[in-house]
Amino acid sequence: MRELTGHKVNPANDTLAVKVLDEPGAGGACHLYEISGFTAHTNASKRDDMPWDRVFVLFRNGPIAEHGVNGVTQEALLAILIDRMESFQAGPYANDYNAAALNHLKSAQGALLDRTRERMSRGVEGTHQK
Repeated sequence: MRELTGHKVNPANDTLAVKVLDEPGAGGACHLYEISGFTAHTNASKRDDMPWDRVFVLFRNGPIAEHGVNGVTQEALLAILIDRMESFQAGPYANDYNAAALNHLKSAQGALLDRTRERMSRGVEGTHQK
């Protein structure tokens, strides 16, 4: 296990612990992360039927043809971040920093989608083939 610290910049982020819980897979990336260090009982959006002292992010692992869609994708997480930033930009907290972050998030998502489309066109999407 290792801890990521690139997010630490203010009291809220300093409190959050982001841990990598597994070893890199065949593609070189890890698949299981844990975020803890928060107390959700004061969050109006929490649901009582869910545990809220930590969040796990489990990424898809292995070829889709063999293992199915067994976790989330980078594209799905980027879609969440894009939605949040678009909402901030449509509200009272719009600013140039948020606009730049939103543009970068959309660029990242576009690059990943382009990669997927290119792999699909070659018939290797969902496999370990390059």
